[in-house]
Order: sequence, then C-alpha cells, then structure tokens
Amino acid sequence: MRERISARGYENYLGHFNLTLGLHDALATAGGARIVSLSSSGHLFSPVVFDDIHFERRPYEEWAAYGQSKTGNVLLAVGAAERWADDGITANAVMPGGIRTGLQRHQEGNTTPEVAEAFANFTWKTVEEGAATSVLVAASPVMFFAVLQEDRWPPGPA
Repeated sequence: MRERISARGYENYLGHFNLTLGLHDALATAGGARIVSLSSSGHLFSPVVFDDIHFERRPYEEWAAYGQSKTGNVLLAVGAAERWADDGITANAVMPGGIRTGLQRHQEGNTTPEVAEAFANFTWKTVEEGAATSVLVAASPVMFFAVLQEDRWPPGPA
C-alpha cells in the first residue's frame, strides 16, 4: 500500500514539483521561460489535504489521491507564477482533456459502475491531440498567466 501511495503522489505531483524547483535557475537565466503544469478535471475530486497528504490517517482512495495530485499541479502553477514572475518565468496549469493512455489502468478496477460506464462512453483524445494543448500553451506568443485574486475564487462572474 505504501508504494502505491508514494507512486501516485510522486508521479503526478511531487516529481513535477521537484523538477520545476530544480530548474528554476536555468529557467530564470533563459528569460521568458514557461512552465506548463498538467492537471485535469480530476482536481475536483480532492483538495490537497496537507495534514494527511500520504493517507496515513485516512483510508487510501485512488480517486482522491489522483485529485489531490492534480490539485497540487494547479497550485504549483499558481505558486510559481506568483513567486517567479520577477524572474521572467510564467506558469500555466493545463487541462488538456481526457487522453486515453495506459495510466487509466490504475483506476479502472476501483470505479463504480457509473464511472466505468462514463469511461466506456467518453470520447477520448489521442495522445497527440492531448499533447497539442500543452504545446500551444508552452509555445504560443499569445499565452500568458493571470493570477486569480483570492476574492475571485472560485473563478466565475464578478
């Protein structure tokens, strides 16, 4: 169980965080660097539970772990954008859409019949289609990051 908990958090968030942090100086030196952090609508499944990030005091649940990691990826982009703007670094969190990869195999056995049906009937993007979203955000000259003000969370009409 411990290996699964560590793997889910590390592969979906902590690894990205550590890599981004380690690249800060090179990104700042590059001038105009961008960070693209991948999230998904799965961030709605769970906030980051900082008091029990490794599910040591609550039952482990695959979808909550996934949601927590994807929320972490959004927070990574927000935090990097706020802290590193003066270094010429922009950051965006991207939800590229549902992409059918081998990663779903880790969750399909732990789904309700309703979720299994939704997976079966979902129109999945190819890996290439999903990657196009990240490439656009990373390379387009019109992309930028706007930090949401606390009084505007969640985002929506003013």
